[in-house]
Amino acid sequence: MLAPDLLIRRVLPRFSSVDAIETKGLTHRFSGETAVRDVALRVPAGAIYGFLGPNGAGKTTTLRLVLGLLRLQHGEVTVLGRSPARERLDILRRVGSSIESPSLYGDLTARENLEVWRLSFGCPVRRIAEVLRIVGLAGTGAKRARQFSMGMKQRLAIAVALLHEPELLVLDEPTNGLDPHGILEVRDLLLGLNREHGITIVVSSHVLSEVERLVTHVGIISRGELRFQGPLPELLLRQARPGVAIRTSDDRRGQMLLGCELTGSRLLVPSRSPAETAEAVRRLVMAGLDVHEVVAESRDLERVFLDLVEAGS
Repeated sequence: MLAPDLLIRRVLPRFSSVDAIETKGLTHRFSGETAVRDVALRVPAGAIYGFLGPNGAGKTTTLRLVLGLLRLQHGEVTVLGRSPARERLDILRRVGSSIESPSLYGDLTARENLEVWRLSFGCPVRRIAEVLRIVGLAGTGAKRARQFSMGMKQRLAIAVALLHEPELLVLDEPTNGLDPHGILEVRDLLLGLNREHGITIVVSSHVLSEVERLVTHVGIISRGELRFQGPLPELLLRQARPGVAIRTSDDRRGQMLLGCELTGSRLLVPSRSPAETAEAVRRLVMAGLDVHEVVAESRDLERVFLDLVEAGS
């Protein structure tokens, strides 16, 4: 993995200051239960944005609201600088998506599946051969979609989303159910679409490790609330921050005393030396708190992700 500072230098200059997607105060309820609360997404044009969170965290609901597949209850959505409420058709012409399971006809070939969608989109016939080449399915011939592997089905679903040459691609859990080879195929495909064709991509997942090598920006949602959003290097810097994790008899009070971060049931205390750690423990004990555990903090990205998710529990 590249060091955080190298990622910053390599990745950040590529992006436009214009957002491909922006939401403000996005809130939605189902039967009185809040699915998403005050979500403010910002997806820069040119980015590969990883929208991460556990199953049921609100990822699919948010993406459905962005695409206009759910009626907006509260908040604002802007896609490619336009409002879905007023310019929905124009947005749909410029956005490709695959939400939840791929919508494919199992008894048709890849080319026949694309022909059905081509007629709906009004695309030229030549576009079928182009997208089959892009997704690596040009040689499937008479093979029926039901005979495809899961990875091939996902690539065919992405081919459908690419038919009308979108500027923005929104994919919900595109690696769900894939084996490691299928995950690699989809990852390489999405990287190529972004780098060679300039397509902004939003991809949701519940597993950080699957998208860590793919995304440039990250949004982490838990229990319907956005816990983190920013460039991937910013998340990497959280990983690199030196410190110790301390468990006490009253972590909330300990947080106020030390002015540190609290995730789950641990105080994350910045510390660059044993003397700084000892001073933090002394302050806690002098304030009447019992210190149960002090461990060196060496979080990998998966741990950072889980800490942010647990903060919403």
